[in-house]
Amino acid sequence: MADDVTTPVAASPATSHPQPVAAGRALRARSAVPAPGGRRTAGPQLRKRLEIAFFVTPALAIFLLFVIWPILTAVQLSVYRWKGFGPLVDFVGLRNYVSVLTNDVFTDSLVHNLVIVVASIAIQLPLGLAIALLLNRKMWGQGLLRTIIFVPYVLAEVIAGVVWFQLLQPQYGVLDTIMAAVGLQGPAQGWLGDPDVALWTVIVVLTWKYLGLAVILFLAGLQGVSEDLYEAAQLDGATWWQVQRKITIPLLGPTLRTWAFLSMIGSLQLFDMVWILTGGGPANATTTMATFLINEGTRRQNFGIAGAASVILFVVALVMALAYQHFILRRDTQADDGGRRAARSRKGATR
Repeated sequence: MADDVTTPVAASPATSHPQPVAAGRALRARSAVPAPGGRRTAGPQLRKRLEIAFFVTPALAIFLLFVIWPILTAVQLSVYRWKGFGPLVDFVGLRNYVSVLTNDVFTDSLVHNLVIVVASIAIQLPLGLAIALLLNRKMWGQGLLRTIIFVPYVLAEVIAGVVWFQLLQPQYGVLDTIMAAVGLQGPAQGWLGDPDVALWTVIVVLTWKYLGLAVILFLAGLQGVSEDLYEAAQLDGATWWQVQRKITIPLLGPTLRTWAFLSMIGSLQLFDMVWILTGGGPANATTTMATFLINEGTRRQNFGIAGAASVILFVVALVMALAYQHFILRRDTQADDGGRRAARSRKGATR
């Protein structure tokens, strides 16, 4: 009986096949996982970088050509006395900057720009907000009214300036004709010829021209205010003014601050409308920094003075923009950063 029992013979490593097959599978599995920084990741990374370069390069080239290069050229011209002919050889250093900063016309133009900044925000902000709140309600002809208010903004500055120049002409202008019909009389030298009222006339024209932008931006911001908040306020017995003061205006704050920033920068760079209406006159009563540098460069051929004025204008706009962003727009950026951090923390907690 003992001879009939068959004992199993252990397979030798040399003749066993399962172990090499398993080892081969493990080796292929390890090779399929790309090593950090290996060749398998180099292809997708290179392709991604090429795609970024393909889309960024045209915009970067335009930015360098039309922004950086003019700034560098203006800085270069500002340290030379140059009339537009021949090479730049008459180096004067900072004398052009001293001449600009001690020029009464330029200092007056800086004051005019600041007056236009303050007046534009002080007039267009409440007026644009009131019109936006009115047009945000359901009413007959709502779309037509929005179009009428926005049309002046899309008109070219040249067209708008020429139209208002004709309207404001003394004696035969439309405005003076209407005033004479009702027994009133405008300035003897005209609305654009009297140094005491010329700047304020320009501000009125600017308000008519750019009020539509404020209204459209405010209307877009009002669309983001939930109707549930208004319904809850009505249930609590809040008045219309309380709703606007406690709900609408605070939630519209980012839009208001962004529009004010755009209005400030546009007022500092104002040129075309003033140039068409008054050319900076009468008696430099409406001169801005932009009209001053254009007048010095194109009419008097003082390209060094014009370059220094343009650099000063750039520095003034940059400083005001950075200050505005730091003190006023900072709350919006901090709120966005806080929201993103909270979203990342919630996403990490759910994992």
